[in-house]
Amino acid sequence: MKTFGGIPAEFAMQESAKISILPVAYDGTSTWGKGADKGPEAFFVASENMELYDIETNSEVYRKGIYIEDKLSGFKSPEEMVEAVYSKTCEIVETGRLFTMIGGEHSVSIGAIRAMRNQYTNLSVVQLDAHSDLRPEYDGSACNHACALHEASKYTNLIQVGIRSMDSIELPYLNRDKVFWAHKIHDTTDWIPKLMKMCTQNVYVTIDLDAFDPSVLPGTGTPEPGGLYWYQVNELLVNLAKQCNIVGFDITELSPIEGENISEFFSAKLYYRFLSMIFNKK
Repeated sequence: MKTFGGIPAEFAMQESAKISILPVAYDGTSTWGKGADKGPEAFFVASENMELYDIETNSEVYRKGIYIEDKLSGFKSPEEMVEAVYSKTCEIVETGRLFTMIGGEHSVSIGAIRAMRNQYTNLSVVQLDAHSDLRPEYDGSACNHACALHEASKYTNLIQVGIRSMDSIELPYLNRDKVFWAHKIHDTTDWIPKLMKMCTQNVYVTIDLDAFDPSVLPGTGTPEPGGLYWYQVNELLVNLAKQCNIVGFDITELSPIEGENISEFFSAKLYYRFLSMIFNKK
């Protein structure tokens, strides 16, 4: 039985787990670096090499139970993928387990966020990303990776962090008061209290790994210079976990580089750290 982090099977059973992780192996609309569909498998392999005691929270969060849902893959269109993720997210939310997802390109988040806003009123979405992803459509589809947060910008309280690349066509959909540009928050955490005041109680976090600087995480489809760093992002996540109800989160755009394992291990560690924060708020 394959488990996250190689945890004992007793902590990975569907009926007792407090956490679900949904793998979505999809890379149908990416326009440059391909390979995000290989992200989930690389993520799970890397996770088996982590140590499972979290120093900062003095905890072993895997004991809450982490269940791996059946992988979603083999879609004929981005619209089919979004609908499948939406349906599965609704199903997982109904179980009471914490919803988490590993992609896959960032378009996998569209269905998950849609399901969350149907479940939770006054939902905040905190997006960590190099790109604003606000286009209403791209390459003939509104379910493109370049449109990943367009729907969220219309129907949720969207807060964007780390943005440093966008097209002018996205400007009408941008709320500048809720964008924390990478060049303005570089190497500081002074902006986090301001962000926290913008959040409603229920928060969904979507992490495109290109939010991070490519010097620390190169394995992503569209790496952009000038990105975020580990402790900077950890400070944000720990504040969100302490002060908000995290209804779910995803990690997307992991595109493994052959012969290296930095990015997938980084991603697995980031995932586990955020879980540790959520379940150990003190």
